[in-house]
Amino acid sequence: MTLRGRLFGLGVGPGDPELLTLKALRLLREAPVVGYFVAKGKKGNAFGIIEQHLQPAQQLLPLVYPVTTEVLPPPLAYEQVISDFYDSAALEVATHLDAGRDVAVICEGDPFFYGSYMYLHDRLASRYGTEVVPGVCSMLGGASVLGAPLVYRNQSLAVLSGVLPHDELKRRLADADAAVVMKLGRNFPKVYAVLQQLGLDGRALYVERATMANQKVVPLAQVDPQSSPYFSLIVVPGQRWQG
Repeated sequence: MTLRGRLFGLGVGPGDPELLTLKALRLLREAPVVGYFVAKGKKGNAFGIIEQHLQPAQQLLPLVYPVTTEVLPPPLAYEQVISDFYDSAALEVATHLDAGRDVAVICEGDPFFYGSYMYLHDRLASRYGTEVVPGVCSMLGGASVLGAPLVYRNQSLAVLSGVLPHDELKRRLADADAAVVMKLGRNFPKVYAVLQQLGLDGRALYVERATMANQKVVPLAQVDPQSSPYFSLIVVPGQRWQG
């Protein structure tokens, strides 16, 4: 009887290859199969982080998104298309696991923090042995690049998606001691407008592709709303406390 393989979700950090943990590196090198999510025609940021560490004998398993952020024509719905994709990706991974091969699925940032790996985990963890290795997430990479302590003492931190509707985003930001707004891209104008309405635009800090080779820090008022990438975020640090 063939023993089933184990599934590993490896956080590989926000972009700087030196932010890959020693544990993730060890498990990556030991895995016979390395899976990674990627857009059509691209290599992917996560793969670029670990590519130098791969061994010739390892089998690569690209999991290619059918769509990313584009608007789909009716009757197609993004949520259904992407859910079906995760179903089929889980089946691909399960084929290797059933054959007794361990699979390490790499994930930019942290696997359980807006990480694509979590959708495989939800589908497979009840049937296979799994281990998740945390990674440095983009939120923390961004704060470090900006030199901005996030929260002091008893302050709370809100992590918000820029996709939220205007009024919901405004309510949550108004209630937060400090905040990180992710998934900007074409949502930037809405987020910037909310920050201005709340008087938070003077505190807010913006960074694109934090810790990556093409990292860019721009004053919020100078951001081109038409070119803000998906891999950008806004940090609203907590009010400084003189301890």
